[in-house]
Amino acid sequence: MTQNNKKKSYAIGIDTGGTYTDTVLISTEDKKVIATAKSPTTHQDLSLGIAQSLQHLFSESRIHPHDVQLVAVSTTLATNAVVEDKGADVGLLIAGPTKRFTLPVVSASYLKGGHNHLGEETDPLDMEALIEAVQGLKGHVDAYAVCAAMSIVNPTHEQVMAKAISLIDPKPVFCSHEISDRPGIQERAATSVLNARLMPVMEEFLGGMQDALVALGLAGNVFIIRGDATPMAITDTHKQAASTVASGPAATAWFGLNFSPAADALIVDVGGTTTDITMIQDSNPVMDREGSLIGEWHTQIDAVKMFTVGAGGDSHVLLSRKKELHIGPQRVVPLAMTELTPSPESWIGEGLSAKCITAAADLTEEEASANPMLAYLVSHGPATPEELKHHFDMAEITLTSHLQDLNRLQLISETGFTPTDALHVLGRLNVGNKENALQGAQVLAHTLQLTTEEFCRKVLEALSQKIEAAILDYILKIETGKTMSGFFPHYRKSELLDLRFTTKLPIIGIGAAAQYLLPQIAERLGTEVIFPDHYEVGNALGGVLMAIEAKV
Repeated sequence: MTQNNKKKSYAIGIDTGGTYTDTVLISTEDKKVIATAKSPTTHQDLSLGIAQSLQHLFSESRIHPHDVQLVAVSTTLATNAVVEDKGADVGLLIAGPTKRFTLPVVSASYLKGGHNHLGEETDPLDMEALIEAVQGLKGHVDAYAVCAAMSIVNPTHEQVMAKAISLIDPKPVFCSHEISDRPGIQERAATSVLNARLMPVMEEFLGGMQDALVALGLAGNVFIIRGDATPMAITDTHKQAASTVASGPAATAWFGLNFSPAADALIVDVGGTTTDITMIQDSNPVMDREGSLIGEWHTQIDAVKMFTVGAGGDSHVLLSRKKELHIGPQRVVPLAMTELTPSPESWIGEGLSAKCITAAADLTEEEASANPMLAYLVSHGPATPEELKHHFDMAEITLTSHLQDLNRLQLISETGFTPTDALHVLGRLNVGNKENALQGAQVLAHTLQLTTEEFCRKVLEALSQKIEAAILDYILKIETGKTMSGFFPHYRKSELLDLRFTTKLPIIGIGAAAQYLLPQIAERLGTEVIFPDHYEVGNALGGVLMAIEAKV
């Protein structure tokens, strides 16, 4: 075959976010973008949204799947799960002398055991206490995390703990020595817990991804982008779920360094659920080699230095009892993106932070029958939390917990007013049902005694300020080790000081909502914002460019 007749090869980048699944097809030789596509992320069955986006991609490009040599996948689902406090219920068992510390687990049990820095046993493992702890957790947790003192030198006690758990309660066990080889029992425990909590999120994601790729004949050379900006074979992802927490930001950074006109820049990805901020210096992603801070957890996961805030286009707009406006961190389905009945004006004012609850679209009456609340939603249709509270005579805290569990299992969806709805009302976005968004805005605006347009501008300004504060916190953390939100969280409301900041760094914008928010933020920060070609699918493009560069 002559060089002129050489068959072209292609690569695909996929980014599955909390709101949209983006895909991009590029030529591997010249890295030219051939086609892009965007489809809603279908949480009830991730394979549907992925397949739909890929089908649009192939339809537009007329490229055959057999010509695709590489698929690179980034995702913010793990990041979103941490921000929204979702994931598996975890039981933590710690062996060895250590101070007690707090992690988001059902229970933490401290046992005698562990080794010293030479690998010598300091205390025999307390098997009686171990068995008692596991029997108490059986039926109450989805997974276990175990951590023993100096298991990085001698993992025997962790291995015994894992074996004992499997005999009593055969659930997944995450051992700290398999995840990290660094000292620091608290950080290793946090890393193990994070992997365990993210297990169901990644299982569902990987299952949906593989189903969609296999159906299209793309299951060969598939890699997941890790938070440290390196690709990992999709088959290795299950036990290292936490390494994907910064997957989206890593792809964000890589997009920025490929398209930034400056060697130093801020990369800001405004998604539906979160806004992710990263930086490049000297045309390289800034890395956090000491273990990233994920939420409030100090872990031992190498990743790009990132800041993630639970604020995006689909963040729930809440009015407190004092009628104060709050944005996120919970994501809801925007009013404009649903065909809900009844209409929003009949329920959104029922309680200042009302939502509407809908059973998953593919849930049948038979499947829902095991849960009275699901059965009610399937037979009666969408309902507000207030309606469910009265019907089932439940305490508010019990109802909230139950709805969180159903939402985590993606058996329900929650709809409410969002910045996406505000953009529809103001005529800046027109991809959904404007009438639904308008009805919701009118009710909430009346509550605050504002016009509808004033209310929607107030929503977008609140989101803009939250993103701006996150950008400042990110920069200040790098420069000083401190954040403005930690030092002076209410500086904007000060009657004595007028604090303003400017940055020397240009901002590279990513994400469909970025164009509506970042220009105003850049103006206030005295800098410029740049939207490179294909910025709407920047993470998908950044991820596939990274994989090609790594020559996987």
